[in-house]
Amino acid sequence: MAAQILIAGCGAIGSLFAAALSSVAKVTAYDTSAEHVGAINANGLRILGKGERVARITATDDPAKLTENFDAIIFLTKSKATGPALAALRPHLRGNPLLVTLQNGMGNAEVLLGVPDAVVVRGVTMNAGRYIEAGCVENLIQGNTWLGPLRGNVDDIRPLGDLLNAAQMPTEIIADPMGAVWSKFVFNCVMNPVGALLMGNNAARYGSPEIRALVDDMAEECIAVVRALGGSFAFDPMDFVKKTRASELPITKHAGSMALDIARGAPTEIDELTGFIVREGERLGLAVPNCRAVYRLVKGLELAARPRA
Repeated sequence: MAAQILIAGCGAIGSLFAAALSSVAKVTAYDTSAEHVGAINANGLRILGKGERVARITATDDPAKLTENFDAIIFLTKSKATGPALAALRPHLRGNPLLVTLQNGMGNAEVLLGVPDAVVVRGVTMNAGRYIEAGCVENLIQGNTWLGPLRGNVDDIRPLGDLLNAAQMPTEIIADPMGAVWSKFVFNCVMNPVGALLMGNNAARYGSPEIRALVDDMAEECIAVVRALGGSFAFDPMDFVKKTRASELPITKHAGSMALDIARGAPTEIDELTGFIVREGERLGLAVPNCRAVYRLVKGLELAARPRA
């Protein structure tokens, strides 16, 4: 029998995972957008760009309609929606599925750990995409994924890793996921808000000497906070930036999910990203002036971008 996978949050990244996994598993998507759900059920989930396809999956915005015994639930909602999504799903869950977070920011795994006895998996992915319209997402960047147990052991999650690899989503299962998590976290804390402040113009993140200096200063502050928390890095958090600056990688059109959130007037994950660095820096007595200034600017940008009634 095919594995049963639930994607909780079928936005840009959720759609990429749902479409890929549909080739090797039975995939169901839970999303609060009735329009998006309706389009997926009517016309399939369309992926544009890299690996273009139409995936036939089942989608719902009503948790009560979820009757399957899921092997894993992959949470890919925005960070602020993790608690509400889990609360909506939990009364209807059967069995003891893996609870997996590949989300940006801090706090998501802690929410999932609130489910007693569940195997909780934390990881990061370098895949990137953007929502085009209901039922349609563009695949912008294909990258690697790392997964590891926060509760449970490596053997518990190998079947999911095997599925992802079979679905052409390169995935490494690691005993301690936090090195990879911290590495991607620092990158996101720096590059996501800067991309939003630059109105989604990725070239500006690399072309301006002043912005390059800001990026470097923010990264230094973030790395200091993570190390003070006892964290370490599986890879250089700014390796992608360094290679792009050195012309080893092309400058893409993707300036980060936060820029896309601002463009559509949606809340960002600034509190779970750079805001975490600001709060922890203050608690630890570490100076984080650049992160604090950028955090404050993005909070104002969120307000300015909010749709007017």
